[in-house]
Amino acid sequence: MTGLNNKRLLLGISGGIAAYKSAFLARLLVKAGAQVRVVMTQGAQAFVQPLTFQALTGNPVHTGLLDPEAEAGMGHIELARWADLIMIAPTTADLMARLATGQAGDLLTTLCLASKAPVHLAPAMNQAMWQHPATQRNTHLLEELGYTIIPPAEGEQACGDVGAGRLPEPEALFNWVESFFQTNQPKLTKKLGEGLRITITAGPTQEPLDPVRYLSNHSSGKMGYALAAAAAELGTEVQLISGPVNLTVPAGVNCTQVITAEQMLEACEKLRSTTDIFIACAAVADYRAEAVADQKLKKQANQDELVLKLVKNPDILATMAKATDNKQQPRPFCVGFAAETQQVEDYAQNKLINKNLDAIVANDVSDSSIGFGSDQNRVILFTRSGKQINRDPLPLNSKQALGQQLMLKLLAFYKEQQIL
Repeated sequence: MTGLNNKRLLLGISGGIAAYKSAFLARLLVKAGAQVRVVMTQGAQAFVQPLTFQALTGNPVHTGLLDPEAEAGMGHIELARWADLIMIAPTTADLMARLATGQAGDLLTTLCLASKAPVHLAPAMNQAMWQHPATQRNTHLLEELGYTIIPPAEGEQACGDVGAGRLPEPEALFNWVESFFQTNQPKLTKKLGEGLRITITAGPTQEPLDPVRYLSNHSSGKMGYALAAAAAELGTEVQLISGPVNLTVPAGVNCTQVITAEQMLEACEKLRSTTDIFIACAAVADYRAEAVADQKLKKQANQDELVLKLVKNPDILATMAKATDNKQQPRPFCVGFAAETQQVEDYAQNKLINKNLDAIVANDVSDSSIGFGSDQNRVILFTRSGKQINRDPLPLNSKQALGQQLMLKLLAFYKEQQIL
């Protein structure tokens, strides 16, 4: 059970190319047991036909303020009273402007004014339109009026531009809705993670053998950076501790660059007392050379073998997850990653218990399509509450979309544990 069973969600759709994603969102919501009614603007109907949503939800689609058939059945005032939550995805710049000024010229804006239900807006537009001062002014005004703004995703847009303004993936929007109902709050704040401090490790470590060579692994850091970007979009204060990668630090993220496991541990420990949630996504080398050669190790003509003595590196995640007696500075909520090549679920659950974690994300790196360096991933999120372990598989998706899904789920679970 997802917590959406019989929840009443009014899905508003305004005109934009991203409207097709709303069809997938509607399907996910209905599949989870929610009652979904769809309201479409005239512009939205130019991109997706109402019949599509009628087939997906099993309910008539509402398109006009003065539709005689709709008024004879569920009138617009009754529809406004019916909803537990109103989500408009996508929300165009035009609709945001009309809502910000209290207009009620169509059914969707009228419902927003007439309903006491929380209204969540998922803006979707060209990156320049999103950044325009008028749109940003309307965003702040809408937040002051009580609307919740779901941060737009970054990436390549239909017009070819790259930047913030994309509608989040349907799975991320579904997780947003699920998280809203799981928090048991009457209304989400502007940002789900506002006021929280998150530390995330990402990428590989490099353990030197000599001035030229080192031990490392194939981690690209993409998953950790995607998590950091999602956490920042959700309003958290993000500290990213990164091994050597070829990635751009996401907007709004503070980054500390490190090379070795010992440097990464030192950076993590400095932040331990001020971290609410610690996510260990880095692929930390398990061993390092006992002694690093001062000069390059040279190949010897009479030597066919080279023997290296390795010593174990510190366990960063276990160190951060270790219980503390200081009630004023308890240990952070700790999330691990288990990148395995076999018995993925068994190893992940053992790690969850043995390292005293709150959650762990498991993935199979033996699959080259989702392994190191890939832009996609498929994971299983295990969460632990007392002795109970919950399994939540997240299907194949881009690492950016998975980062959004995971952060929504982790923040919801974190808040749930704080209440218990």
